[in-house]
Amino acid sequence: MQERRKLERKYLAIYSRVFDRLSGRVIGYLADLSQKGTMVISDDPMPENTDIQLRFDLPDPPLFSTDHLNMEARVAWCRPDIDPAFYNIGFEFLSVSEKESHIIEEMVEAYEFRREIPNYPPPPSTL
Repeated sequence: MQERRKLERKYLAIYSRVFDRLSGRVIGYLADLSQKGTMVISDDPMPENTDIQLRFDLPDPPLFSTDHLNMEARVAWCRPDIDPAFYNIGFEFLSVSEKESHIIEEMVEAYEFRREIPNYPPPPSTL
């Protein structure tokens, strides 16, 4: 499948809960985030092209000046996770305000996994 992503996916080192804002139901946990959308790890699948009001718990309210982020989104895709008990759901944000964009940027900067290869000692076979 061809990658259609325009912004690099940022995997997060925290797991914020994600809710359906209208029902209050926990959808799952935030796995990655960009200015255009997010991936959530969920117990349940969701149909593609479903519009939803999302609410993200923010892990460190003093850092973000709020304890949550509300976003309007659409389910772009839904696939089984490597663990068959879970689903990966891709959400596309329908609109992002300047304030929301700033919070997303701060979250990515503060909690992104650093994907650099650590400087481990060389393996014995190379000595």
